[in-house]
Amino acid sequence: MYYPLAQQEFESYLNGYDRENDRIKLKIIHTYGVVKQAEELAGRMHLSAEDTDLARLIALLHDIGRFEQLKRYDSFEPGTMDHAAYGVKVLFDEGMIRRFLPNDKWDSIIYTAIAHHSDYELPEISDPQTLLHAKLIRDEDKLDNCRVKLDRKVKLVDSTSTFLNVSEEELGTQNITQKVYETVFENKCILSADRVTQMDYWVSYIVYFFDINFKESFDIIAENDYLNRIIDRIPYSNPSTKKQMEKIRTYMQKFVNSHTGNRLS
Repeated sequence: MYYPLAQQEFESYLNGYDRENDRIKLKIIHTYGVVKQAEELAGRMHLSAEDTDLARLIALLHDIGRFEQLKRYDSFEPGTMDHAAYGVKVLFDEGMIRRFLPNDKWDSIIYTAIAHHSDYELPEISDPQTLLHAKLIRDEDKLDNCRVKLDRKVKLVDSTSTFLNVSEEELGTQNITQKVYETVFENKCILSADRVTQMDYWVSYIVYFFDINFKESFDIIAENDYLNRIIDRIPYSNPSTKKQMEKIRTYMQKFVNSHTGNRLS
């Protein structure tokens, strides 16, 4: 069990950053939320003790590059820094991984899972255990992002304004650009480059369910009613956007149901 030592080292690493910064706070909360999702999925999927420990460790380290991104740029935008690439750089190129793990048994799996956790799609991965963990961290990350986006005050951090720099009310006035709207009905996630308005970002957080990998993850989405709760968080004062969101809701609900065994529309 390497996780307790890794958590100690992670807390030590965080001391180099401003823990009072709202965005840093949010990412710390998110990191431990992803660890919790790793434990939940591992239990539901009956993973071995080794894979469970490995999943927790990857979850703990998956966003380690975010903290430097926020320190340098105060932004989550991918154009400011590729946080996944920076994360594997400091962990493996600079050798920080040995602070968290005494041997290199899992290095290749950890590297691949973290390096690709925020990619638009996974590259081809031939090793079954590596593929498992690359898919797990992507699901865990999205599941906790659902939780974060539903907490109006995440330990006194306003999650919507911290992510998007607008209030819920202002967000509800905005349009969904046509390209983003059409992409939804192609069963595709939204490319970062295609997001123009903050409402486009909000839609992208809903349709990333297209990139969920495991039935157990869909079960968690359904059990927590994440789809409806995320959609309903925003007061859509823009009539066109409100109408479009209802069409997105219906379409996405069918998609989620089809992956949980619930065939109801």
